[in-house]
Amino acid sequence: MSDPNSHGEFTVAPSVDTDVPDSALAIGAHPDDIEFGCGGTLAKWASAGCRIYHFVCTDGSKGTWDPLRDRQDLIAERRQEQIEASRILGGEGRVTFAGWVDGELQCSLLERSVVAREIREVKPQVVLAHDPWKRYRLHPDHRNAGFLATDGIVAARDPLFFPEHDLPPHRPQKLLLWEADAPDHLETIAEVEGVKLQALLAHRSQFRSTMGIDDGDAGTVGQFAERMRSRHAETGARFGLGAAETFKVIDRL
Repeated sequence: MSDPNSHGEFTVAPSVDTDVPDSALAIGAHPDDIEFGCGGTLAKWASAGCRIYHFVCTDGSKGTWDPLRDRQDLIAERRQEQIEASRILGGEGRVTFAGWVDGELQCSLLERSVVAREIREVKPQVVLAHDPWKRYRLHPDHRNAGFLATDGIVAARDPLFFPEHDLPPHRPQKLLLWEADAPDHLETIAEVEGVKLQALLAHRSQFRSTMGIDDGDAGTVGQFAERMRSRHAETGARFGLGAAETFKVIDRL
């Protein structure tokens, strides 16, 4: 349910291509958000041996323009799409579905505890998520999912938060935020750009509403792919690079 239209503005020369982590956890509001935001980065890291994990906050139950669509059927379809997309990226279908209602995501202690537990269990070196401070963001789920990632990291790292987890604390090394207004990091994805596109196209339920694709129309599939390739190319070209994804990096966690 995401298709970010802005790369943000770089105010300093960005860092490029962090060391490949042993493990990475991507936290998205809806099925498909992770693929849009950092699918190329995850695919690149997975091909180099990184274990990648998806955590999807909502059930995706409002991700359709069809008012007659059966809600439970859509939830089930979107789960399978997300698992397939994760496998395409190299994640072996390692997806946790929190199952909170689409469009109603909250950033309370209950949700924070669930995210912190996931971080403690997975022990990622890097967490990737929506930038919750993006200006003029309309969708509350994206904003709250971003804050759940930041707040969950704080809770996961400090032992006196949620002792009922009965798990040791874990402090990730880096947080990469996509959709940032002031990005300062690039991950080059030229070699895996096709993998990212394949993973996005696994989300067939989102063809019309999010991707502008008419199901079964190869022409509109090609147009969507070209829009994504142009976006990646434009991002990298500003710094003499090929296709790239942008992030705000926080590395003092």
